[in-house]
Amino acid sequence: MSLLHAAILLPLFYAIAVPLFHKAAKPIHTGWFVLPVPVLLFSYLISYLPAVRGEGPVTESAPWIPSLDINFTVYLDGLGLLFALLISGIGSLVVLYSIFYLSKTKEAIQNFYVYLLLFMGAMHGVVLSDNLVVLYGFWELTSLSSFLLIAFWYQREKSRYGAQKSMLITVFGGFAMLAGIVLLHIMTGTFSIREIIANADQVQSSALFVPAMLLILLGAFTKSAQFPFHIWLPDAMEAPTPVSAYLHSATMVKAGIYLVARLSPVFAGAAEWFWLVSAFGLATLFWGSFSAVKQTDLKAILAFSTVSQLGLIMCLFGLGSAAVYYGPGEDSKLYVLATTAAIFHLINHATFKGALFMVTGIVDHETGTRDIRKLGGLASLMPITFTLAMIGAFSMAGLPPFNGFLSKEMFFTGVLNASKMDIFSMETWGMLFPMLAWIASIFTFVYCMIFVFRTFTGKLKPEELDRKPHEAPLGLLLSPAVLASLVVVFGLFPDILSYWLIEPALASVLPGLLADEFYVHIYFWHGWTTELFMTIGVVALGTLLYMQLKRWQGIYGKLPQKLTLNRIYDRGLFYVDRLSLKLTRVYMTGSIRDYLVYIFTFAILVVGYALLQTGDWDFSSAQYAEITIYEALLITVLIISALAIPFVRSRITMIIVVGAVGYMVTLFFVILRAPDLALTQMIVETVSVALFLLCFYHLPKLRKERSPATFRLTNVLISVGVGAMMTLVALTANDSRLFESISDYYVKESYNLAGGKNIVNVILVDFRGFDTLLEIMVLGIASLGIYALIRLRHNGKQQLLSQDRKGGER
Repeated sequence: MSLLHAAILLPLFYAIAVPLFHKAAKPIHTGWFVLPVPVLLFSYLISYLPAVRGEGPVTESAPWIPSLDINFTVYLDGLGLLFALLISGIGSLVVLYSIFYLSKTKEAIQNFYVYLLLFMGAMHGVVLSDNLVVLYGFWELTSLSSFLLIAFWYQREKSRYGAQKSMLITVFGGFAMLAGIVLLHIMTGTFSIREIIANADQVQSSALFVPAMLLILLGAFTKSAQFPFHIWLPDAMEAPTPVSAYLHSATMVKAGIYLVARLSPVFAGAAEWFWLVSAFGLATLFWGSFSAVKQTDLKAILAFSTVSQLGLIMCLFGLGSAAVYYGPGEDSKLYVLATTAAIFHLINHATFKGALFMVTGIVDHETGTRDIRKLGGLASLMPITFTLAMIGAFSMAGLPPFNGFLSKEMFFTGVLNASKMDIFSMETWGMLFPMLAWIASIFTFVYCMIFVFRTFTGKLKPEELDRKPHEAPLGLLLSPAVLASLVVVFGLFPDILSYWLIEPALASVLPGLLADEFYVHIYFWHGWTTELFMTIGVVALGTLLYMQLKRWQGIYGKLPQKLTLNRIYDRGLFYVDRLSLKLTRVYMTGSIRDYLVYIFTFAILVVGYALLQTGDWDFSSAQYAEITIYEALLITVLIISALAIPFVRSRITMIIVVGAVGYMVTLFFVILRAPDLALTQMIVETVSVALFLLCFYHLPKLRKERSPATFRLTNVLISVGVGAMMTLVALTANDSRLFESISDYYVKESYNLAGGKNIVNVILVDFRGFDTLLEIMVLGIASLGIYALIRLRHNGKQQLLSQDRKGGER
């Protein structure tokens, strides 16, 4: 296992130690013990920039389940390195911010940092795994850890609701993605992303291409909050602000973006991929920006703005996929620019959105509210926070000289180029892309102005605030100040990202399409272009709409409230809950007999079907040894004892007869020279009989009422069916082998490999040591459970006695 493997696993293992740090050093905030982890990871990963840029991807592999083609392979290329740096870099700033945001006395901060580290490690696993099965494992771990982070304040109903919604939607998409991964394996015979990309022609010519693509995109769209699956993200804002700043600016919501970018070499070039990715992205961009304008909570504004910005990035990746259709050459370069813009905006969004979330946390922390109807006039009291808010919001609005302006101009270039395409029916529908993009940008400008000016300008309303506002301490300002500085630096000097980050990532998304002389060059002035006039129009019309907001904002009230996606989700969940409750009541009768009937019937049907499918039955007795007189006697006694059980009327007699069956089996082991099995069987049978006698002794006597005919018939059918099934299984297993028995291997290798002459002991201790260990763990857990129940019962009795005494005293 390499250092790259250790980099992924470090946060996961470090999470185990967080409670120990918290307990050992209570005067010190636990965040200080956690901060070195993301800082160390960022420092280590950034050292790979020259290698990835100059020598190409770095690969390290560790075997996991080689027989199933599942290995823990780390693949560090330009795209993976970019995401890993965002995860660790933004993670460092979020941990630093959380130290000053979360109280070490009022919050369960040890839990917070455990969940955060789990999430950080899982995200690194997603973006650095080459094996799709391993990627899926980390993918679901991000859903689990984000659920815990969103529900951190689980006392609040909204936190629990938001966590549940995010879990259900993203896990649903994860299962769909897993099905898509299985289809890719069927088509290519491998789970390796690199090998699947190498066999992209084979995938695209398969009949399973479209189903696999749809399932993969379903996973990506749910994770990255694309319309109509975006409804979980606004409710996830109930999490603490550091969580929102991390999950929704640089990590979780970018996982779906990463998946689309990573698998673009496999699916890009197809009309289905182009339309699904770009159209859903454009719809998400428009709906997110349109919905953000009507919000009154600062985090809600940012939530819908995140939805909108994710749609923008997704749309660009869809448009950029057209480059694959055109193939290498000059024609493809127009559409490579769209993918370049997507990667550049991915970085820009992480910087300005992280800063804005932290600014929102500062406002909430210092005033006690995020409601813009109660805020206003904070600029003079919080000038630094106001400055950071302006930088982040103006960048998101696409205003110069900030980095958002540059990537927004590149976005306009991408949609304008798309409108001129002569493929995928774009001659008809192409003009919709620049039109919808421009309208969405206007709404983006409006909600950015609302965020800044409704919060920091206007009249101060101290009577509406829970706390007297003042500037935040340096600790809270440091992280957003770093991000805001990057917004300015990347805006003024954008090419510092081109060589080391954007070009290697671009080569990963569109391998083989870039000519040797192609390079990324981002600069401000392009002349009086169409894109610039579009920006001027956005600012002019956006300013007008902001100034007249009260006159037209009433259109949101005209929308049908009963047909909202959130209402459909809630009603759907309600009906599913009711249906499951009714279904559960049908089969959960409280009768153990009914449950056994279900289990045995299912076993008979499944095993019987399997036996019929094999069909190779041979009940020849030629290979069996002769039956001795002792074995015949034991079989006779065993059969008589088994047949007598249904006719016995006394529970005590019934238990003794059942014990007789077990003891006959013990004697069989003795005759067949298996003393260890005989001893085990005898001990288990003796203990079982003794326990049953103790339990049943206290039960009332059996009533001699005649059972209904259906009751008895069901018992007979189940009994005969199970008996016949197990007999057939035993005979079939002995007579018709589908593959060579492994027993010969144990006979030959037990002494050579393990140095033991007792084959059974060697199998239990060496060959199947993990099974034995897990069995011991099960027994240990069961023992602890019994002990806990006994203590609970004892404590309950003590509490009842105490309450009785108090009642007597009163």
